[in-house]
Amino acid sequence: MANKNLEKMRHSCSHVLAAAILKLHPQVKFGIGPAIENGFYYDFDFGKKKITEKDLERISAEMEKIIKTKMPFKKEDVPIKKAKEIFKNQPYKLELTKDLASEGKKKVTIYQTGEFIDLCEGPHVVNTSKIGPFKLLSIAGAYWRGSEVNPMLTRIYGTCFPTQKELDIHLKKVEEAKERDHRKLTRQLDLFSISNEIGAGLPLWHPNLAIVRSEIEAFWKELHRKHGYQYIYTPHIGKKSLWEKSGHWQFYRELMYSPMEIDGVDYLIKPMNCPFHVYVYKSQFRSYRELPIRYCELGTVYRYEPSGVLHGLTRVRGFTQDDSHIFCQPGQLEDELVGVLNLTKEIYDVFGFKDFHSYLSTRPKKSMGSNAIWEKSTKALKGALKKTKLPYDIDSGAGVFYGPKIDLKVKDSLGREWQLLTNQVDFNFPAKFKLTYIGKDGKHHQPVMVHRAILGSFERFMGILIEHYGGAFPVWLSPVQAVVIPITDKHNQYGQKIVDQLKEENIRVRLDNRSETTSAKIRDAELQKIPYILVVGDKEIKAKNINVRVRGEKVLGPMVVSKFINLIKKDIAKKRQV
Repeated sequence: MANKNLEKMRHSCSHVLAAAILKLHPQVKFGIGPAIENGFYYDFDFGKKKITEKDLERISAEMEKIIKTKMPFKKEDVPIKKAKEIFKNQPYKLELTKDLASEGKKKVTIYQTGEFIDLCEGPHVVNTSKIGPFKLLSIAGAYWRGSEVNPMLTRIYGTCFPTQKELDIHLKKVEEAKERDHRKLTRQLDLFSISNEIGAGLPLWHPNLAIVRSEIEAFWKELHRKHGYQYIYTPHIGKKSLWEKSGHWQFYRELMYSPMEIDGVDYLIKPMNCPFHVYVYKSQFRSYRELPIRYCELGTVYRYEPSGVLHGLTRVRGFTQDDSHIFCQPGQLEDELVGVLNLTKEIYDVFGFKDFHSYLSTRPKKSMGSNAIWEKSTKALKGALKKTKLPYDIDSGAGVFYGPKIDLKVKDSLGREWQLLTNQVDFNFPAKFKLTYIGKDGKHHQPVMVHRAILGSFERFMGILIEHYGGAFPVWLSPVQAVVIPITDKHNQYGQKIVDQLKEENIRVRLDNRSETTSAKIRDAELQKIPYILVVGDKEIKAKNINVRVRGEKVLGPMVVSKFINLIKKDIAKKRQV
């Protein structure tokens, strides 16, 4: 969160929420309550007591009382032994205290707000009067520490802003986001479904969304060919030993599914594509003249996600990545990273993502390789960010186990931030898999590997895109680009003739010849968010034209068919939003 003062205020508000809950429910057990992007939450164990969103008003009223008292946030550093005594009736806080003790901590920090005491490093505002207008938003279930083997807690979400105006603007965006929720829009637009009979987190793409995906894939492939990428395909399973060698089995085992035995050998359903791309490179001797080699694949992978975090298309268990791996000489590395960032900006611009920010993620605690390699990789990433003039923040310790990375977050039409691009430098895989190329000196040298995904996963990207557009896809992506509406049954034949003309031009069009009123058909077309509505009746038949309406009730009026075909083809070619 960029604004540290706002983060501090929201964190303080989460403590006020906990203090209010303690007043109303003295037997409650407390989980954690951090500030998050656009707000805060706190996790509670109410035992057998059920809390619903109807209770939020009462809780908010209690919070208002606490805020008005100007109650201070009292900080104290206490010995571990005393902390264990303080939290002896709070099992979740006690567990966290014991974890800190096992890490060698002698003292911990606590904050007290009235009767409520929390294990917390802070910081907090001076007193509760410094907390701005707030709103409790929703209630959800959340497993303690994110694990299904732990108790399910009640999570209360809220938000807080310095002024009422800022809060009102945010709440308006929240309401708009609810209307744009891709899970809601799929019921209206028939985009996808998830069936318990098939399995949680395994979405089915319906024809309408499959068309959108097909158009994006074609665009993605064409652009990658222009940028020197070679398209490959790899299997869905591989020997377990492959991921043991790569290090994934050691570092990402909790995300991987159990092995299956084939001919007495353990195989895994693939959680990532990179080891396969390594073996495509390794399949023959390579010369420095061939480098850089850029492989790309729309590769489907499978990773375990707890059922409590699955969310429509944006959090699933089976997904297709727009995955690419670049093998280059060390001296080519920075230019390749620049190329990835420039290609990323080109792609995001087409989808209307113009506001984005970069994060440079450094070495995590669990990692492999020497410090020298990590420093060299990080320096190359910084150089690429400087050359592309992308502002960035340091995300300390958030790199992957084999190397540092650049993550890029975009803002959608509602101002929400989403992470899409990941651009990772890797000296470790080439060493592990003994990758080489013959240099100018005739000797074997080790290449550098770049792992990158620009859209991330198609499933998650599509969920973001549906909400970004509010389901109103631009013409080039729309499942139906135009609908022809005959005014009465006697105009159906002329309407079909128009449909046939448009289909000849590869325009996705359908005829609405239902026995409904024209206004009802137009309303339905608007609800289906079809970009162009073409009405035909006696006047149009006589003039041999069509009456054109644009999504959003804008009327272009009478137009000859050839002119409309030129118009819509320009929209498609330019990938213009209607």
